[in-house]
Amino acid sequence: MLDLLSSGIMSLWLDIAGVRSAAPNAVSLLAWRGGIPGLVVAEELAFGKVDAANSDLPTSAAVEEYLKDLKAKHLIEGNQGVWVQAGMVPLVSQQGTVLMPGASLTKIATSLASLETWGADYQFETRFRGTGPIRNGVLQGDLVVSGGGDPLFVWEEAIAVGNALNQMGIDRVAGNLVVTGNFRMNYLSDPAAAGESLRQALDGRSWPQDVLSMYSKMAPGTKKPQVTVSGSVIAEKFVNAGHLLLKRRSLPLPEILKYMNVHSDNDIAQILADNLGGHKIVQQQATWAAGVPAAELQLTNGSGLGVSNRMSPRAACGMMQAIARNLQTTGLTVADLFPVSGRDKGTVEHRHIPPSAVVKTGTLDTVIALAGAIPTRDRGLVWFAIINRGTDWDSLRAQQDIFLQKLVQQWGTAPAVPLAITPHIDGTKPALGAANRSDILLGG
Repeated sequence: MLDLLSSGIMSLWLDIAGVRSAAPNAVSLLAWRGGIPGLVVAEELAFGKVDAANSDLPTSAAVEEYLKDLKAKHLIEGNQGVWVQAGMVPLVSQQGTVLMPGASLTKIATSLASLETWGADYQFETRFRGTGPIRNGVLQGDLVVSGGGDPLFVWEEAIAVGNALNQMGIDRVAGNLVVTGNFRMNYLSDPAAAGESLRQALDGRSWPQDVLSMYSKMAPGTKKPQVTVSGSVIAEKFVNAGHLLLKRRSLPLPEILKYMNVHSDNDIAQILADNLGGHKIVQQQATWAAGVPAAELQLTNGSGLGVSNRMSPRAACGMMQAIARNLQTTGLTVADLFPVSGRDKGTVEHRHIPPSAVVKTGTLDTVIALAGAIPTRDRGLVWFAIINRGTDWDSLRAQQDIFLQKLVQQWGTAPAVPLAITPHIDGTKPALGAANRSDILLGG
């Protein structure tokens, strides 16, 4: 371990974790068991205990004041969870290792498991095959669409496919539109319904108003496709016939995750979890990658819908940091997967979270949750998770924002946005329907 601490790899990782400005030393770093794979398993914290010797007194006082204020305003019910750490150094815990409903903080686990399984360069692939030749603009046979699990195959993507088919010289399909594989469109899981939406999107001459609205937001100069399907929409489990015409690649995985997390999109999260093999696989992948105890993350789906999805605040922090580590060699940061305060809209648009903070929000009927990282002058990146139990959503959100503002006041505003949370992806303008993700093969 001492050799690792002096290595360039460890130096790079400490920058990303935000530990350098948190006054690290060999003693505090060696207190963490497991090294790089798991940064929230401190020996003295492994069993859910934080005593005065392991707490940062000013931070503890801030948490106590925060919870006292919530109680005085009658905003909270039952357990309230708070975990705060600077890099790998834990500062304070209030029920920080106790399982609580995490709401959409569950999407942190889904994001981490997706990255661990597929990698940051991954793109889902939807394939289109023809069962006959192309003559005089007509595909003499069926058009077979084989889904590859793209969770964000929406109107714009189908429009791009229609234009690619026109570019190949196809303006009519003499046979049927056959749907097979893991194909969803507009989140529709029923293959026949998804296929009907695809058929509608392929012919711009008969679009309803909602499709026209989506089309109006696409890149200037995007054509309206004109591909009619003469036959029916048929769903089949597997079809091997036909020659490959076209591959449609999805947005890169980080852009899908960014869109999902900015808007806290439950459908995308659940589709990703299903593609991964279900919530148990997500849970296993996330706990392993973050190095958190398996008992501190219990999932029943990939989105966070329902109070049965539970996690500790410590686990939420650990998973966010694990995502940062996963991305450290990709040119991306955790800010490319989650909302950035003051930059992105979605669930943080009307919040007063400190600027440049990278966060994930969570909301259920009786849960308001927030986790992420705030840049500070004295402590570097401070990672936190707050899980409040209560029903006054607006007041709880406002109090969370005030608590984070007080932490920044205590430690000072960072002079610049740390590289570890510098965003590169514009989450407000995902390139849905971009023509350059269609690979035309012309039967190759």
